[in-house]
Amino acid sequence: MNYRHAFHAGNHADVIKHVAVLAICDALTAKPAPLFALDTHAGRGLYALDSNSAQRTGEAEDGIGRLLAEAPANPLIQRYLQAVRACRQEHGRMAYPGSPWLLAHALRADDRIAACELHPEEAAQLKANFAGDARMAVHARDGYAAMKALLPPRLGEAKFGRGLVLIDPPYEAQLEEFDTALSALREALGRWPQGCYVLWYPIKLRRSLQSFYRRAATLPAKSVLVAELLVRPDDSPLLMNGSGLLILNAPFQLDEKLGPALRALAEALGERKPQWHLEWLRAPA
Repeated sequence: MNYRHAFHAGNHADVIKHVAVLAICDALTAKPAPLFALDTHAGRGLYALDSNSAQRTGEAEDGIGRLLAEAPANPLIQRYLQAVRACRQEHGRMAYPGSPWLLAHALRADDRIAACELHPEEAAQLKANFAGDARMAVHARDGYAAMKALLPPRLGEAKFGRGLVLIDPPYEAQLEEFDTALSALREALGRWPQGCYVLWYPIKLRRSLQSFYRRAATLPAKSVLVAELLVRPDDSPLLMNGSGLLILNAPFQLDEKLGPALRALAEALGERKPQWHLEWLRAPA
């Protein structure tokens, strides 16, 4: 496995993913019962945008860099920017929070988080970054295998009735990754049907995703929502023109909040003819 998220931290894909993750966390924590969060492909959880890796690609400049400069007034985006600023107050002005950091700061003292990372160096850094957080369990293991081992989640004899599973794989072999992810989601829903599941995916040519949409719509979830952001026209097979989130069992009214946020992100981050898309593949009953 050669993928390192440090090259892409803070890009437009991170922006849509992290805006949505925080919105879901806030919706889930509105109720008092404790939560469980599983981050299957966690990376190191904290990045420096002035590192050689980040500087080599410069992707953050057109993602979080542009968003901080424009700071759209949308409440979900403002919530995300507040989290980024809080991370920088704690770790330096060029720090950027990965999803484990956002989960740790959005969830509560009685919630629990499991973060998985297969790459040995990234897993070691992830463990070091969260060594002082008793809520965070770091697993140096395959995230899909962890979905089988850790779901349904337990704390002693107690079960967690609600929570979030974030699946953010590298898509080094894109079509095969879709097969693996959908299979893992189907099995996980059988183990923990009440969880909210979020699968991030890249978009190069959107028309190539039709089979993925059809198969996702058959998953045994109460609802299936797609949220997408394209920052450039969908006409190049060589670039990641955008990315999307497959959200299963979305919290109540998440779509109503995400729509305006996606529109604002397209306006702030788009290059040529940006687009956003929000669609229920299966609407909640």
